[in-house]
Amino acid sequence: MNSTTRSRKTRRGVIGIESAIVMIAFVIVAAALAFVVLNMGFSTTQKAKTAISSSVTESSSALEIAGKVTGIGYVSGSVLNATVIPLKVAGGGDAVSLDPALADIKYYSNTVRYDNIYKSACVLTSTAYTTVSSAVDAAVTAGCTDKDAVNGTTAHAPTTTQAIVYWDVNKNNNSILDQGEHANLVIQYKSADRPAQLDNIKAEVVLPTGSALTVERQVPAVTTQIVDLG
Repeated sequence: MNSTTRSRKTRRGVIGIESAIVMIAFVIVAAALAFVVLNMGFSTTQKAKTAISSSVTESSSALEIAGKVTGIGYVSGSVLNATVIPLKVAGGGDAVSLDPALADIKYYSNTVRYDNIYKSACVLTSTAYTTVSSAVDAAVTAGCTDKDAVNGTTAHAPTTTQAIVYWDVNKNNNSILDQGEHANLVIQYKSADRPAQLDNIKAEVVLPTGSALTVERQVPAVTTQIVDLG
């Protein structure tokens, strides 16, 4: 009788140990699965964060207009010889390379469309220029354009419509526009491309990162050499 009782107790002990082992195995497997799920969740969250950050960077422009856009008028012909657009890095943005190897400048009007009017000789970084005319004269010397159109005479229209970028606040004399620096985009028009009153003109500065800076204006009556385009 005692032998039978001891045998039953022994069997019950074995069953309890087996159940405990099975439960421990389930707990270990569940913990492993939970770790995998959490790890995948963290990975997905990080990828989503990276994608959102990248999207914000790509959708916002790294450049902004730093003041009024002005035109250089040829009063006798009631047309613009050139347009000057001041540029700076957008608030909180990183430095921007304006190297023609990395950036394109497009120009559109009522009558013409150019996919890129910016070439290597047309970024002036050696010094800071105090006037538009001195910068354009330097561009002529550098081989960017053949004539200075900002003096307001028809005889000085260049043979090609050309973009010129120069700095009037330059800290390190390179083609990168940093915070605190100030650059200008000058577009000189050849004779046939000069915009007249009520023409719509649009320039796009296309950079390697961020959306393009688009500047669009309508030309008012050209009654003075310096025309305020807003």
